[in-house]
Amino acid sequence: MSAAVDDDLWSAVGDPMRRRMLDLLLSGGPSTATTLSEELPITRQAVAKHLQVMDRVGLVQAEVVGRERRYEVDSAQLARAVAQLAAVGASWDGRLARIKQIAERLQRAADQG
Repeated sequence: MSAAVDDDLWSAVGDPMRRRMLDLLLSGGPSTATTLSEELPITRQAVAKHLQVMDRVGLVQAEVVGRERRYEVDSAQLARAVAQLAAVGASWDGRLARIKQIAERLQRAADQG
């Protein structure tokens, strides 16, 4: 996956409303923009725009049913996002541990000097 796709993916999941929509789709199964808008404090048109963003990065897939589009979470792409987030978290854990070691070393030196 390229950096541009990663940036788009993180931009998509970075929005709290989109994360709420993902939660609703995961807990309730496939749904339309109309149905989702009944559960959210935004208009159907705003829900549809958010769904388009998530569809473009592959977080959701749409199936046309009659005149509406029924969206569901793409579990493979969501799993990829979760794995990337875990890798970023592990990287930061290592960095923070090194910062802590440096701070403790500096503190000991200050206490002795």
